[in-house]
Amino acid sequence: MRVGDDFYLANSTFEWMPGVRFHHSRDLVHWRVAGHACPAHIDLKGVADSNGVWAPSLSYADGLFWLIYTNVRTSGMGRPFKDSHAYLITSPAIEGPWSDPVYLNAIGFDPSLFHDDDGRKWLLNMQWDFRKGHFRFAGNVIQEYDPQSGRLVGPVHELLRKENILCEGPNLYKRDGWYYLMMAEGGTGWNHGISMARSRSILGPYELDPEEAILTTRHAPLHPLQKAGHGELIALANGEWWLAHLCSRPLRTGAAPDPRSADQSEAGKEHAGDRCMLGRETALQPVHWTADGWLRLKSGGVLPELDVDAPDGLAIHPWPEIPERDDFEEPTLGPDWATLRNLPDPSWLNLTERPSWLRMKGRESPSSLHEQSLIAKRVAAFHIFAETQIDFSPQRFSQFAGLVAWYDTRMFYLLRVTNDELRGKVIDIALMDDGLYDEISDGRLLVNDWQEVHLRVEINRERLQFSAAPDGTNWKLVGPELDASKLSDDYHQGLHFTGAFVGLACYDLAGQGIKADFQHFTLRAFDTCI
Repeated sequence: MRVGDDFYLANSTFEWMPGVRFHHSRDLVHWRVAGHACPAHIDLKGVADSNGVWAPSLSYADGLFWLIYTNVRTSGMGRPFKDSHAYLITSPAIEGPWSDPVYLNAIGFDPSLFHDDDGRKWLLNMQWDFRKGHFRFAGNVIQEYDPQSGRLVGPVHELLRKENILCEGPNLYKRDGWYYLMMAEGGTGWNHGISMARSRSILGPYELDPEEAILTTRHAPLHPLQKAGHGELIALANGEWWLAHLCSRPLRTGAAPDPRSADQSEAGKEHAGDRCMLGRETALQPVHWTADGWLRLKSGGVLPELDVDAPDGLAIHPWPEIPERDDFEEPTLGPDWATLRNLPDPSWLNLTERPSWLRMKGRESPSSLHEQSLIAKRVAAFHIFAETQIDFSPQRFSQFAGLVAWYDTRMFYLLRVTNDELRGKVIDIALMDDGLYDEISDGRLLVNDWQEVHLRVEINRERLQFSAAPDGTNWKLVGPELDASKLSDDYHQGLHFTGAFVGLACYDLAGQGIKADFQHFTLRAFDTCI
């Protein structure tokens, strides 16, 4: 969305805190993290992997930022039920303070707010139908929102339903007397796309675009930007229009899956090269309106462009780069950190007790959906390495801490320091592979006499290698080369959304509150997105 000369993006954060991450740009080229909207009421403890905060929609009207989001609290991905609670918060500035939340409804996910030019406001949702024999995606609906009373009013109107097509993500725009309904279609995987309909009346009836899609790669399985869909429009001050949309970049080390496959999760498991380790990314495409009033990609066709020219008339505006190394000199975590289902709290994370060290108290296991002591940064490049120094003295086998390459509670690799009753302090690897726990003792290091313990992970496309050093210089490999592509949206059974993370974690399954100290964290990317 655009406010004056500033552009903002709001992205889903799922089970990670703080909820809803904002990015800010002045030129649509350079972006910085501009904070988060994390109302205190959001309780992510117990939410399933890839549930939690879904599909934020950001708008600006009446001198306020308006943020709509959903907190999905359902076991697994919700078959047949899906508890998707929609909320509204407002703020005079993107940095906050944000208002207390207004509960809206739980009709379905992907809500958005439309501000009509007559001052009325309307909430759009997709509608979820759990009933036996009914198609789950039961159309897109609209209901008026009264900002004075802070509640939805009047009847719920169904705008458009497509039989047996996954239709979601409704957004409404008004141009030249037409109401344009933009929709995400085909599911968020390989069949993803964007379609449109229009009406002279906000409540319809809506006329379908004569073209199947504005944007999609469902018929181009070798295109580098797969799963393209779910978009929002912005109009620039110079009259240009741009489309922000989701997409994913497969590793491309093998043959592409057939996007028409009935079981996309199995297709992904068979083709490691087509796993999307970086998760769902955001891309921008210039668009235009045709003479007959339909939206089209400026480049022609329906495929997203890999490179586009910067908008005319916007001065280049870079931001200071985030340092690769965090020395934990500040009393709070930086905005590029995320914590799992819990906000940072002095009861388990402290940056002041030991200056220039992050202290973390061990809590529940890596399978816990409630109170894990884990902080992480998103993997935003195919080739990265992460490094830390740890000070940790475990007394039991059930106490361990270290460096984690994380997808979710069912898929992670953990380079850990722990205690062996017979050998003392050791470094080895614990992992969960699609829900199956394992430990790798090959390359285990005995480190009782190490004065320092340094840990490192390198991910280079589908290859992941852990190593450790007593001095930060003389590195020793720990364990074999592992498959990094499994840290992806496509390896698991079912639907998953988050992409890979790397970070720090501390566990104490004995409940004795042991602490681990981390002296720094370095995350270096060798090939990056913007």
